[in-house]
Amino acid sequence: MSAQSEAVRRLSVLDIAKLYADGVRIATITAYDYPTAGLVDQAGIPLILVGDSLAQVMLGYDTTVRVTMEEMLHHAKAVVRGAKRALIVADMPFLSYTTPEDAVANAGRFLREAGVQAVKIEGGVRSARVIEALLRAGIPVMGHIGLTPQAINTLGKVRVQGKNREQARALLADALAVQEAGAFSIVLELVPGQLAQAITDRLRIPTIGIGAGAGCSGQIQVITDTLGLGDWAPKHARPYADLHGTILDAISRYKADVEAGAFPAAAETVLMDPAVLDEVLGRGHADRADRAFGTDADIPVGGIPLDRDL
Repeated sequence: MSAQSEAVRRLSVLDIAKLYADGVRIATITAYDYPTAGLVDQAGIPLILVGDSLAQVMLGYDTTVRVTMEEMLHHAKAVVRGAKRALIVADMPFLSYTTPEDAVANAGRFLREAGVQAVKIEGGVRSARVIEALLRAGIPVMGHIGLTPQAINTLGKVRVQGKNREQARALLADALAVQEAGAFSIVLELVPGQLAQAITDRLRIPTIGIGAGAGCSGQIQVITDTLGLGDWAPKHARPYADLHGTILDAISRYKADVEAGAFPAAAETVLMDPAVLDEVLGRGHADRADRAFGTDADIPVGGIPLDRDL
């Protein structure tokens, strides 16, 4: 294998397991399109999630429940084309894994058609059979417990999960069930930091936190929150840029330049040989000679009109 091909080898779930075993905190982020995935890959992020959060941040839906398999596949394909090294996980959308049979069929499409390496499903104990079926079919699975956005209509609103005794014990049972079913990692979303730490300490697989404190094995963020692309960010997010302001300013300046006639300028304009243009418009040397001898009296002195069929 050449050094170049080795440099762009796609990471696998075994590589993620090795990072975890080596004590490396696993930086994970979402991506939804080709150019962004390429930048995330260049930055060295080892794991990219094509999250169903694209329903809201890319497609403008009100909840993740609205996004379809076809929409998820469309974006997953773009991310796979953009990122050459990172392990890519695709979110299984709402109602795509209600039975083990549905889960295998739909997850298989993510691997076969989009080219991702794993899928993510929500739920703990209730999803264990589905995880087991996917593993038997050769499909790696990332679990997701705590706040599960696809259940928003049951939960009522976005809120921290596991703050009381019953909920906390249920989340611990969920985490253990996901691990025993064979998942290679598990997302903990909006879980108290102490509980997330306790769950992490009791598992043999990495936990990836979002709004779950620093005690997890890694972290995941929605990329639009990290880049400051929206006009609001959740409490658990830290904007590392203000692309909302940067992009708005750039587009506003572009509009002003167009309206003022300042764009395009000479630097953005391609010119042709003036002699060739004269020939095209019928005002070249030969055309003037023809008119002098009366052979093309129909050609106006200014050249051929632009609306004339050449």
